[in-house]
Amino acid sequence: MDGTTRVGVTRAAGRVRCDLRPGALSARVLSTGPGVARVALVATRALLLGGDHVRVEVHVGEGVELELVEVSGTVAYTGRGRAASWSVDVVVEAGGLLVWDALPFVVAEGADVARSTDVRLGAGAVALLRETLVLGRTGETGGRLRSSTRAEHVVRPVLAGGPQHDGGEISPPGRSDPVCLEPARELFVEDLDLGADRALPGILGTARVVDSVLLLGARPPALHPDDAVATGRHPLRLDLDGPGAVARHLGASTHDAGLDTVVATWAAAARAARSAPLIDDQEQTALLQTTGA
Repeated sequence: MDGTTRVGVTRAAGRVRCDLRPGALSARVLSTGPGVARVALVATRALLLGGDHVRVEVHVGEGVELELVEVSGTVAYTGRGRAASWSVDVVVEAGGLLVWDALPFVVAEGADVARSTDVRLGAGAVALLRETLVLGRTGETGGRLRSSTRAEHVVRPVLAGGPQHDGGEISPPGRSDPVCLEPARELFVEDLDLGADRALPGILGTARVVDSVLLLGARPPALHPDDAVATGRHPLRLDLDGPGAVARHLGASTHDAGLDTVVATWAAAARAARSAPLIDDQEQTALLQTTGA
């Protein structure tokens, strides 16, 4: 069964406008504030069954902050010979911010799932995504999971022809030079094929949980030493070539990752760095447009 869920948040005429269209998931507004919306994602039926093809499309408008909240995690059940897919397409326009601290995605015994996440960021946009992949329920080894993540960043506008060098100094082009956008730059590309060979050394070994926090569009601060001491955990952090980083933990359960602190720290830093102008509280209202049930 197919089901596309759309969540769009934009600013227009001093208001935050939410365009929510239900599919396999139903999006519901929890709260709004100056340039900010908080939206919950609720399953409308049993997910994820063999033959299901779930798609989530998220659009964050210029200068808007959207926080997506999941009410419950997702279990991909035995497909009985049928594969299932879960795809997410995210667009965050210039100066926007998306925070999505997703709950665990469990791949039960006998499931065959293809999962994909595509993110496109405008200039100055930031996205913080949590992804917790769990292979099998308690006592299971889990099914097969193929997961891909792609993230692109639209680099800032440049003047055609670029700056001119003269005698070791850079002289700015004249005002008459046309302005164009540099090609989108890949920030993060990853493909995981967690099938029968995943227990081999150098892949997952004995781990059954892949917990990741991905920050795109900004460089996060270092984890405070006191936070690491308090949790007793030290997640692996890898800084990307462009603005961004990924924190990851491989383990036996979802309770020993220690990434909740990373999400909170990175989200606070992303919000503090936002340069988008706020809307006056007295002018702030929310307009909700929905179709379907």
